[in-house]
Amino acid sequence: MNAQTQAILEQGGVDVTGALGRFMGSEALLERFLKRFLQDETLSALQAELDAGDTEAAAAAAHSLKGTSGNLSLNVLFERATAQLGQLRAGDLEGARQAMAGVTEAYTAAVEAIRAAYGEG
Repeated sequence: MNAQTQAILEQGGVDVTGALGRFMGSEALLERFLKRFLQDETLSALQAELDAGDTEAAAAAAHSLKGTSGNLSLNVLFERATAQLGQLRAGDLEGARQAMAGVTEAYTAAVEAIRAAYGEG
């Protein structure tokens, strides 16, 4: 991976060194999974469940987003999804709704970085 691609990903919240460690140093595998993340619809499901007031379903979506972001070393998104999941598990639906802006911001930054790094539209 060239320095420019790494810098773009890191600016978007990707811990490239950590991610490569998870993917046994395979840049191609990391790229494939990051591109696959672009198709993930968990964020929209999470928002829909929050809008519907379904704390249990929202917690399931937040847990999924937390796991995916953790596995890909999307650390900012992981931290925000983890905090939001904690709120949902505590029954704090309003707090989780307020946290959604930060989760969305981190998600958007990661998606934009992945697209910029790999030319995905």
